[in-house]
Amino acid sequence: MSKRILYLFGALLISALVLAACTPETVEVIVTQEVEVVREVEVEVTKVVEIEGEEVVVVETQVVEVVVEPTAVPIPQGGTMVESTFADASNLNPILASDSASFDIIGKMFLGLVTTDEFTGETVGELSTGWTVSDDGLVYTFDIRDDVSWTDGTPLTANDIKFTFDAVASDLVETPRKSNVELVSSVEAPDDTTLVVEFSEVDCTALQNLGLGVLPSHAYAADFSDVMTNALNDEPTITTGPFAFNERVPDSFTSLVRNDSYYLGAPNMDGSTYQVFADQSAELEATLAGDIDVTGVGPQFVSVIEAEIASGGPLQMKKFFNDGYTYIGFNMGDPANPENGWVDENENGAFDEGEPPNLEQAQHPVFGDAAVRQAVAQAIDYTNIINKVVFGQGVQATVNVLPAVEWAFNTEVEPYAFDLEAAAQTLEDAGWTAASEGGVRSKDGQDLTFTLMTNAGNEVRENIAAIAQDTLNGIGFNVELEIIEFGTVVEKLLGQTFDAVIIGWTGLGSDPEDSSFWAYRNDAVGGGFNFVSYYNETIETNLADARSLPGCDTGARGELYRENQVQLNSDAPYAFLYVPLSNVVWNTRLNEIDPGPWATYYNVEDWYITP
Repeated sequence: MSKRILYLFGALLISALVLAACTPETVEVIVTQEVEVVREVEVEVTKVVEIEGEEVVVVETQVVEVVVEPTAVPIPQGGTMVESTFADASNLNPILASDSASFDIIGKMFLGLVTTDEFTGETVGELSTGWTVSDDGLVYTFDIRDDVSWTDGTPLTANDIKFTFDAVASDLVETPRKSNVELVSSVEAPDDTTLVVEFSEVDCTALQNLGLGVLPSHAYAADFSDVMTNALNDEPTITTGPFAFNERVPDSFTSLVRNDSYYLGAPNMDGSTYQVFADQSAELEATLAGDIDVTGVGPQFVSVIEAEIASGGPLQMKKFFNDGYTYIGFNMGDPANPENGWVDENENGAFDEGEPPNLEQAQHPVFGDAAVRQAVAQAIDYTNIINKVVFGQGVQATVNVLPAVEWAFNTEVEPYAFDLEAAAQTLEDAGWTAASEGGVRSKDGQDLTFTLMTNAGNEVRENIAAIAQDTLNGIGFNVELEIIEFGTVVEKLLGQTFDAVIIGWTGLGSDPEDSSFWAYRNDAVGGGFNFVSYYNETIETNLADARSLPGCDTGARGELYRENQVQLNSDAPYAFLYVPLSNVVWNTRLNEIDPGPWATYYNVEDWYITP
């Protein structure tokens, strides 16, 4: 008995089995490619038939579907990502820093107990793998990861997190983060992987307030006495994030290197360098030249980037509304004699629960008058600023709550509109009159003069300052501009030695709780975010009630926040300008970057540079 077997090989390597019937068996296909696909493939299938008593091997062609599995292509390793900033970092300690330039770097080096989901804005675990809350809402018990180590090899434990929160609360530490832990009554670490945080009352913002970067407790004095002066504040060589500190030259660059012990795996890139540029124009030039891998561009340059992309240039851009706003802030305290916003009854230099507001605090000679603040808000040409200075990359901010927080945003509050006649009348009605037409107004011997400060290099803010100066001087103000480097701006703000400032808040999160800006306990010279020295009893009460409302019902909380918006609109501690449209730009050699509206660097360990 003879047999004939025919084989056919094409571009694919196919292993076909001899069949005793017509049904084909599994066909193995090996292909080198990058994407998994399903293909129809012709295969030779054999069967044995009997013809006139003789067995004959017959070969038939059949079409079968096969899954072509991708062959793993190694991700390129190495390379240093270059990022840009025109406002240098001022402090690299996560509980002391107060500016976005610092936090852009801190975020890659320090992990927090919790973090913000990059696309939803919800609070999710980072060092915590989960938590439970007691029935009364006062005790949060966190499970802490056991696979995170500091870059010096020391394991991170729950005690590091306890140390960090206790340091923020300590009277020895001057930090604008005091409000994050003001309702925390105790923090305990019963073992290395358990953290118990107890609150004195229900805190509806508990989780988002506990997202501070965690400090290495073994590198600081146990009594927090060196937190303010430790060398790690400038050169944090003991960290936990995907990148570790390498070198810093102030006003030049800060370089980070890959953390090979990062708990999610060492990043693909060797490191990241933050290059400080003189201004936004210099950043743009470097971006177009291919010298920057990722940056945020000023709104005046968006069209340039879009044109570069349209012409095939190696750039990508993603836009989303910022979770913050740009504003003019008015110092209502006396910049010549800054005072804390509370009566320091025990004279320890720190706010203690129960200490009353400092109602005798000296007032700013100009901005202590609400009418002046309102007049400035009426004299801002918002449409011109948004359309011509910001090039349409923003929307006017009504007041302190962002429209995206729908459950708390007050749709009935009308934003200030540009009305020079109304502004002049507001000043007249308040007694600020000019001795001659076109002259500087005065009241009780005080000229209507002030200095408007903003940070050099931010061309948008510089242009807004110039427009405001010209407009205000036209209705009887005498406005002088102070354009200075960002670190000095922050220093003067926290020290409360300024008149007015153009600046912005970002990273506000999805909850509108903002007592950091308005509560008198945060009017702390040298370390508080209520640097405009604002106080209103209704605001204080509503903020406290909304934060500790039993059940944390957003409907009831929203009512309180909406009432605050009406009050803030009237009091005008800020002239709210606009909510920016952020623009993240990156070179296409940078891969796996996918910025979200709440975070850009959430997966930075997965980014890689194509050689």
